[in-house]
Amino acid sequence: MQRAGVIPHNWGVAIFGKTSIYVVPLNMKDRHSYTIQQGRTTMKKILIRTAITLGCLILIILILLAYWYFRPNRAQVSPDLGIESWVAVGDGKHNSNTDMIYWKGSFYMIHASAPWHFASETTRLILWRSKDARDWDEIASFQNPGEDIRDPKFTIIGNRLFLYFLKNKNFPAAEPYWTLGTSSTDGVNWEPYFEVGHDGWLWWRPKTRDGKTWYVAAYWHEHGKSILLKTTDGRKWEKVSNIYEGGFNDETAIEFFPDGRMIVTARLEVVEELLGYYFGDSKGNTLIAVARPPYTRWTEHHSYLTRLDGPYLFPYKDQIYAIGRYEPIPKFQDTGSILNRKRTSLYLLAEDRLLHLSDLPSAGDTSYPGVVRRGDDIYVSYYTSRIDRDYPWALGMIMPSDIMMAKIDMRSVEALAKQALAKESGR
Repeated sequence: MQRAGVIPHNWGVAIFGKTSIYVVPLNMKDRHSYTIQQGRTTMKKILIRTAITLGCLILIILILLAYWYFRPNRAQVSPDLGIESWVAVGDGKHNSNTDMIYWKGSFYMIHASAPWHFASETTRLILWRSKDARDWDEIASFQNPGEDIRDPKFTIIGNRLFLYFLKNKNFPAAEPYWTLGTSSTDGVNWEPYFEVGHDGWLWWRPKTRDGKTWYVAAYWHEHGKSILLKTTDGRKWEKVSNIYEGGFNDETAIEFFPDGRMIVTARLEVVEELLGYYFGDSKGNTLIAVARPPYTRWTEHHSYLTRLDGPYLFPYKDQIYAIGRYEPIPKFQDTGSILNRKRTSLYLLAEDRLLHLSDLPSAGDTSYPGVVRRGDDIYVSYYTSRIDRDYPWALGMIMPSDIMMAKIDMRSVEALAKQALAKESGR
């Protein structure tokens, strides 16, 4: 536009602004040229504003990523916890999903080794053996050609060490669909994989109370329900009961009370919207269910303290304890979000609630422990991102992670449990 003053002969119609009078061309050719010029000016302004906005967003994201990457670890390891920890496997890969058992005078520890948290055809399960849980020898590895393999679980039946694991073909999602098993008499030589039946059900960790019947909780591969099964030989499994249905039911673990009752925890993601799968849900929680023999009728409670991902339950004296994932407060988003910080933590498990006792040295992508008790000590295998940093889960899932070992004095855990109960009751 041109300010009013000397008006070209082909300009006409006046337009009044707030303080000035403007004129525009009457000639159609000049008007068209004028319109193009104005359009270019407007587009240039839009592009500049868009570039500035995108630049600011990229700068904010880079600052946030830098903060997340360099943020120091703030895990709350109780000073009263008798713990010693060390790296068992630190080879620069994304190591995860551990289990551990003591058999024939040795510790056996297994974990997944992959390029990242998600599914990969290159994923292997690596089996190690040790006399002291410090010096480990690799003795076997497992793959499922063309598919991903994850979540290994041990049990001992008769004179054989059984191993169960999940196979996955949904790349790159970590969404297994089938359970396979194998067994060995020496830990080195393993029979061909066998199917456990009950297609689509995903085994967690089998356990026995009497050395005659083994039980396992399994969750449906599309999530949303869990069942209890039993076996006497580790190969043929029979359904006992339905445990729970709803809440995007996932990983489900069992343990026995001294009186024979069974207690179960289950990871309930809830996920009422698709985005909740990645960014969490405020209703995410842990199912706690209890049943008396023959384990067909369950009473249930829910703990919103955490969503207990990768759970391991174990007894000590008259109490049941749990080790699994924890999301420290303050949370960046709802429970389960990939942007939240994560911990591997120790809990007292009551019939109706979880009580947080202490974190273990951990951060980022972490949890999925194995536990071996030796006297008043437990040895815990678990995986974690760098423990000097405090990555959000999303960053930890694509970064290397180590297999950690921790030796914990259960007498100190018992004392922490008593303190937690006393604090809860106001004493």
